Amino acid sequence: MNVIVLQVFVSLMLVAGSVLLYAFSVRHRDYEHSDRLSLIPLEDDTARPDPAASSESKPQP
Repeated sequence: MNVIVLQVFVSLMLVAGSVLLYAFSVRHRDYEHSDRLSLIPLEDDTARPDPAASSESKPQP
């Protein structure tokens, strides 16, 4: 019987910790960062590569 009481107590502490961390995340608006990161691969590349930089990266024979 003591094991069940301990298991319920630990489970409630895990739930309470999860709720507190979620509230902290919402308060500091961390949830928006993941949305931005997921959309980065969909952005168009508007900058053209610098031809001088590409010639410097090639090894000289």
